[in-house]
Amino acid sequence: MSNNSTKPEEKGFFEKVKETIENLWDDTKDTAEEVKDKTVEAASSIKKSIAGKKATATRKTTAAKPGIKRKASATATKVKTAASDAKDKTVAAGKKIAAKTKSETATAKKVAAEGVAKAADKTSATAKKAKEAVTSAKKSVAASAGAAKKKVAAAK
Repeated sequence: MSNNSTKPEEKGFFEKVKETIENLWDDTKDTAEEVKDKTVEAASSIKKSIAGKKATATRKTTAAKPGIKRKASATATKVKTAASDAKDKTVAAGKKIAAKTKSETATAKKVAAEGVAKAADKTSATAKKAKEAVTSAKKSVAASAGAAKKKVAAAK
C-alpha cells in the first residue's frame, strides 16, 4: 500500500487569484489580437473595393458625359465615407475591449489585494495568539519550577 494520496493537491487562495488574473490577461490578449486581425482584414477589403470602384468609375467617366463624372465622384465619396465609418467602428470596438480589459484587470488586482490584506490580518492575529500562548506557558513553567525548588529545599 502506498501512503501517497490519490487526491489532487488543493491550490491556495493566492494561486487561484494569480491563475484567474493570468486567464483574464490571456483572454483579453487573444480578443485584442482577433479584433486587430478583423480590422486589418476589413480595411484591406474596403481598400480593394474602393480601388476597384474607383478604377471602374474613372474608366466610365473618361468616355461618358460630365453628369456621369459627377455621379462617379459622388460614388467615390460615398465609398470613402463608408470606409471611414468602418474604420471608426473598428477603432471604437478596439477601445471598448481595451477599456474592458483594464477594468477586469483592476478588479482582479483589487480582489488580490483584498486577499493579501485578509491573509496579513489573519497572520498577525495568529502570531499575536501564539505570543500570548508562549508567554502564558513561560509563566506556567516558571511557577511550577519555583514550586519544585521550594519542595526540594523543604525536603532537604
